[in-house]
Amino acid sequence: MAELLVLNGPNLNLLGAREPGHYGTTSLAAIEARLTTLAAETSHSIAFLQTNAEHELVARIHEAAHDGTRFIVFNPAAFTHTSVALRDALVAVGLPFIEIHLSNIYGREAFRQHSFFSDVATGVISGLGALGYELALTAAISHLQSR
Repeated sequence: MAELLVLNGPNLNLLGAREPGHYGTTSLAAIEARLTTLAAETSHSIAFLQTNAEHELVARIHEAAHDGTRFIVFNPAAFTHTSVALRDALVAVGLPFIEIHLSNIYGREAFRQHSFFSDVATGVISGLGALGYELALTAAISHLQSR
């Protein structure tokens, strides 16, 4: 059971090596280690899933509705611009979530500037690199503590 869930979409398993000019040099494992420490410091549990498969993300979102998850931090990666299925899953479960992007999607190619998630997200963090994950987790914890 995870109180906090961090979901990462396609190609994020390649962080640290993939296009460092856009995505930085920090690996996903390093990001997860940092978030695990931050969650533990505030007595929160955290779980992670990275997958290149849209249906696995949909299934994990559905599971989150019943496993004690209270907040999701989600980097949909390329699915940001294509996935109505993921949007529908998030809306259906009704859990608060923060959409996160390592690069500033609004300063990139036109096709990357549209998100299927931003209007239903609790918040959006874009363009702050790996630090964005820490900021999203801090915001998620603050959100939970204010309830």
